[in-house]
Amino acid sequence: MGGLPAMAGRNPERSPQGAEGVAATAGRTKSEDYRLMEQVVEPSNMRRAYKRVLKNRGAAGVDRLTVEELKDWLLVHWSSVKAALLEDRYLPRAVRRVDIPKPNGGVRTLGVPTVVDRLIQQALHQVLQPIFEPTFSEGSYGFRPQRSALDAVAKAKEYVAEGKHWVVDIDLEKFFDRVNHDVLMARLTYRVRDGRVLKLIRRFLEAGMMANGVIQPRSEGTPQGGPLSPLLSNILLTDLDRELERRQLKFCRYADDCNIYIGSEGAGQRAMANIRAFLEGHLKRKRPNYTALHLRP
Repeated sequence: MGGLPAMAGRNPERSPQGAEGVAATAGRTKSEDYRLMEQVVEPSNMRRAYKRVLKNRGAAGVDRLTVEELKDWLLVHWSSVKAALLEDRYLPRAVRRVDIPKPNGGVRTLGVPTVVDRLIQQALHQVLQPIFEPTFSEGSYGFRPQRSALDAVAKAKEYVAEGKHWVVDIDLEKFFDRVNHDVLMARLTYRVRDGRVLKLIRRFLEAGMMANGVIQPRSEGTPQGGPLSPLLSNILLTDLDRELERRQLKFCRYADDCNIYIGSEGAGQRAMANIRAFLEGHLKRKRPNYTALHLRP
């Protein structure tokens, strides 16, 4: 009775990012919409991105460059990297496949970008987050400024107290392995006008994944593991959030974990059928294994 979100144990602290960024969108002009890449490589934005990458640390990517070596590398190569970004010539490296065992069995596959690509993704994230943040749902709690898993738990308790004792669990982890790149890019195009930024994001999406020394090409899916991944996930799943709101369903979503709180078993069964149909259409594929839906009291 009264199941709480499965994500409650993950990242309980509020995300500190984005407060100054959200405010920054208010003064953006139309011409600046077409010059987002200049904002990405702007010195203060890059310094913020560098500090974040340094703080997060993390393993090396396919080029074996470490976080500790990044500063010296940038002193030599940053001018050429910056020029490549501004001139739409930058090509991301493949991500390194890492399989993380899950407590309940199975593995969660991550794609670890190179440290340089993580820096660029973080810089992109800082520019794009304030653009998309106002479009996100109140039911979305993961990887957003001033929101946390604890907030999701508190809201879930409210729904249970209202008598919504049935929970539809949506496990969207496999969803991201099957995401159609064109669908995601279309969502980005709604608010991003700089073609260089859009093409760079598509290159990140299509960069291969290296496993056992072999690079596997990718034509679908969003790799989980880079700084940009959580934002892209929230952008894509905003459509799901809006569909749940349209159906007046009470839900809490934290990244790829989504719980819907329902008053009866019958209503829960109907909600599952509607959500399955929506996600299949959203993916443009008929693949029953991309997501798991469960109904529990």
